[in-house]
Amino acid sequence: MAPKKVKAYGTDGATLPLHQMEITRRKLMKNDIEMEMLYCGICHSDLHMIHNDWNSTIFPIVPGHEMIGRITRIGEDVTKFKVGDLAGIGCIVDSCGHCEECKQGDEQHCVKGYTLSFNDPDPILGGTQFGGFSQLYVCKEDYVVKVPPFEKLATAAPLLCAGVTVYSPLKHWNVGPGKEVGVLGIGGLGHMAIQIAKAMGASVTVFTTSPSKRNDALKLGAHRVVVSTNKDDMKTCPKLDLILDTVSAEHNVNYYLRKLKTDGTLVLVGLPAEPLKVQAFDLIKNRKSFSGSNIGSIAETQEVLDFCFEYNIVAQCEMIRMDQVNKAFERLEHNDVKYRFVIDMSTL
Repeated sequence: MAPKKVKAYGTDGATLPLHQMEITRRKLMKNDIEMEMLYCGICHSDLHMIHNDWNSTIFPIVPGHEMIGRITRIGEDVTKFKVGDLAGIGCIVDSCGHCEECKQGDEQHCVKGYTLSFNDPDPILGGTQFGGFSQLYVCKEDYVVKVPPFEKLATAAPLLCAGVTVYSPLKHWNVGPGKEVGVLGIGGLGHMAIQIAKAMGASVTVFTTSPSKRNDALKLGAHRVVVSTNKDDMKTCPKLDLILDTVSAEHNVNYYLRKLKTDGTLVLVGLPAEPLKVQAFDLIKNRKSFSGSNIGSIAETQEVLDFCFEYNIVAQCEMIRMDQVNKAFERLEHNDVKYRFVIDMSTL
């Protein structure tokens, strides 16, 4: 099972458009699966990476980490999958497997560092990992999840990043009946958080700067919508147990810290490129916490897929062809999408 040359879509520089290129996928190891790509979501972190906003991009880069595909080959020791199975690959494709975090199933907190599905060193081929904007992906079976038979399969692709990124903190902070949960932002992450928090039994308050999104938030399951630029809206908003901050742009978190109950927590899951300023008095009053959550574990990724299938939760998507991807990134930069782009990979 020699390495394969496959078609992909990537870029050679931060100011250059994505274009078709040829990449190499490693030969199949004993514990590997090979997956033909069916759908791949576009995440805000893909946008940050191709523009090198975090000064960590290694070019050429092939983005994409919300992958759904069909198993085409398996290694001789693979037990979880068979050829023809639907499968998903998200953000993490390897970790040390030996540290305390990995042993307890928290690969996203691996002490030695996990391997991302793109733009991380490739420990087998050398060079860097290439992501899901490609015909095939090869991955250890331990980092691959089973995808339930969603009626519209493409709408499940964003669950592999956006879904698990909000599911993990909602689960960790014990969201359920009787909890008052806030969701800051109605985008790729926020629109998933509203649906999942409601399905968990919480009362959901949505904060948005766009009055035009009020009806969308209510349709998604929000019990209350607060336009954060409206002083009266903010003043009458009740105190909350947990606020999930999904915003990936610079914003004033102190407005929302003030909306927490005693012992309440604001959890950052968005990834602004600029540092956020926190006022000490807004944090220490009423013993509040400002925390963060980084994607989720492989087990949680499987959980969120199964949970969303059970409760009929999917991402609201705009399907695009691969030749529309540069325009999609331009639109994403201006938040012009409801609420996730998903690429039909048969168009590569």
